[in-house]
Amino acid sequence: MRDMFDAKSIAVIGASETKGKIGYDIMRSLVNYYKGEIVPVNIKGGEILGIPACTSISEHGPVDLAVITIPSHLIPATVEECGEIGIKNIVVISAGFKEIDEEGARLENELVELCKKYKIKLVGPNCLGIMNTYNDMNASFSSDIAHKGKISFMSQSGAIMAAILDYADKKNIGFSRIVSLGNKAVINENDCMKDFMEDENTEVITAYLEGIVDGPGFIEASREASRKKPVLVIKSGRTSKGSEAVSSHTGTIAGSDSAYEAAFSQCGIIRVNSLDEMMDYSSALAFSPLPKGNRIVIITNAGGPAIMTTDVAIKNNLEIAELTCETKQKLKDGLPATASVKNPVDVLGDASPERYAFALETVLADPNVDGVIYLVTPQSVTDAEGIAKVAIEHAKSSEKPILCSFFGGTSFEGAEKLLAEHQIPNYLYPKRAVKSLKTLYNYSIIKDQEYPDSPDFDVDKEIVKNIIQEAQEKDMYTLGLESFDILKAYGIPTVGTAITKTLEDTVKAAEEIGYPLVMKIVSPQISHKSDVGGIKLNLNNADDVKAAYEDMMENIPKKEPNATLEGVQLQKMLSGGKEVIIGMVQDPTFGPMMMFGLGGIYVEILKDVKFAIAPVNEEEAREMIAGIKTHELLEGTRGDKAMDTEAIADIILRISQLVTDFPEINEFEINPLMVFEEGALAVDMRLMLKEGGSGPVSELSQSARVKSSE
Repeated sequence: MRDMFDAKSIAVIGASETKGKIGYDIMRSLVNYYKGEIVPVNIKGGEILGIPACTSISEHGPVDLAVITIPSHLIPATVEECGEIGIKNIVVISAGFKEIDEEGARLENELVELCKKYKIKLVGPNCLGIMNTYNDMNASFSSDIAHKGKISFMSQSGAIMAAILDYADKKNIGFSRIVSLGNKAVINENDCMKDFMEDENTEVITAYLEGIVDGPGFIEASREASRKKPVLVIKSGRTSKGSEAVSSHTGTIAGSDSAYEAAFSQCGIIRVNSLDEMMDYSSALAFSPLPKGNRIVIITNAGGPAIMTTDVAIKNNLEIAELTCETKQKLKDGLPATASVKNPVDVLGDASPERYAFALETVLADPNVDGVIYLVTPQSVTDAEGIAKVAIEHAKSSEKPILCSFFGGTSFEGAEKLLAEHQIPNYLYPKRAVKSLKTLYNYSIIKDQEYPDSPDFDVDKEIVKNIIQEAQEKDMYTLGLESFDILKAYGIPTVGTAITKTLEDTVKAAEEIGYPLVMKIVSPQISHKSDVGGIKLNLNNADDVKAAYEDMMENIPKKEPNATLEGVQLQKMLSGGKEVIIGMVQDPTFGPMMMFGLGGIYVEILKDVKFAIAPVNEEEAREMIAGIKTHELLEGTRGDKAMDTEAIADIILRISQLVTDFPEINEFEINPLMVFEEGALAVDMRLMLKEGGSGPVSELSQSARVKSSE
């Protein structure tokens, strides 16, 4: 997108002399600031804001960028005209496309095809436009150009973009590039991510997104970008339901936001929940050095706010630094006798700028300190502007971040203005300063994050391919215990088992496996077997087996008259382990989303689970296990021995490969997987295929595996 942002000539197609029209606002924005050639295009010709207008773009010839504001039904022909004369960059401001109705969607599809034909990069339609402050280009109908700065911003909402710019203007926060994405017909968030990543004037990438066009592409672009520059994203729509047609635990628990949460954590994105947070964190990241650790010191002139700040810091996993004996002695020698030389360092309510400067210089020199919260409250003798100048002087030279919280109102207006002019992060509430410092620390870890390849196990795809094809030929889209060979083909250990169809075969198989046994009904239509009496435990002899079999065959049809009973599965009773669940559900944006959690009530009631987008690597598999709240139950508590979490991680990785190899698997679950001190065994499984899906190992799945191993 570099040519678009660095345009030396811009045509406004739909330029107008009439105030209040978008064509007028864009022309005014360009005339006020832009130094390149401006070409107004209006079918009536004439002169617009002192510049002669062309009646068509062809009359003038190619420009670096065309901004179109005419009615939607005229735009496809205009885009084709642009393409024919060699214009490669277009912004379509006009609405009236897929956001309106089917006719609008048809027009938008026509735009997409024209852009493919002429290799045009198009932003929009239905957007506010774009901005590059470093060449004074405001090709948008935002009221004014933003300040120059280090932040680039993309927004799927024009209103959000306008609000951010207005807020940033008040706080003296500057931007490099700004894009209103609109309908994302051609240019989407992935293109902007790559452009912002390469822009030498951008140090922080920010985005407001309502959806993502290409999930795997987004993960790839974000991983690359986040290792160079911090990426902050607001993703709205957190509470909307993901999918209506789900039947597994995984599908039921996973909402539409679970995949975004997992994807963001796997590609280094810092997720923010509000515009306030976005501006708070991006300001800190743009203007402050990164801390080398999470040990902070609080300098304050009041005890109460310092206690509040300490609580917030600890809650956000920041450490209250233990100052060295030398530092504490120096503070004791230089501060009043009643001052506190522990952390928080209380310089007292009558603290002068000189006292703040002494305390700040002293703690910054302490090797145990990684960052400072500079807290000021309004006292009767407080020289707010003088204390602000101390922060400015030290923040500009320090290799450690100093985040201010001038915790007050009217009496701090002058100090706040000074801090804003010098781009020193300042927050009304200490909590916001602490969370911003935590974000700096988080990014210091993210930027060094490695993304190793997922392992590629030696598996037997043919077995799985044949099982799926056979099921599809029979119009069967739910597979269960009878398909245990799928697990075996991918090297996943399974409990000793036999599937039988008659009472005689069941008793015979029971004698061969050995007692005690579990019996489970085999039926594609029955998800929760225990609800219908489809699981019988502690079968210790042939009489128990016979009674259990007869009870199932007699009573289950009464409860599930439409279910087909294909037989029963016998399994050896297991003891001494813990139940866990490993699942997958296809997300429409990101593809296969893995889930891990403890079994039983932990998944049914507590929903204590962790998600990750497949294919996952070894580190991500371990993070899934460690990420649940109840992970300590697997690690051994109160005398219990630790379970084999490495065996769980191995099975997660193998399932990740399975569902990546076979994208026609819509949902998948091993529930339970019994994990022991050594090893783990799959006890039950359920697999749902996409209805009407293509044959196994499609080109999509093969390319996904190749990409993960590159």
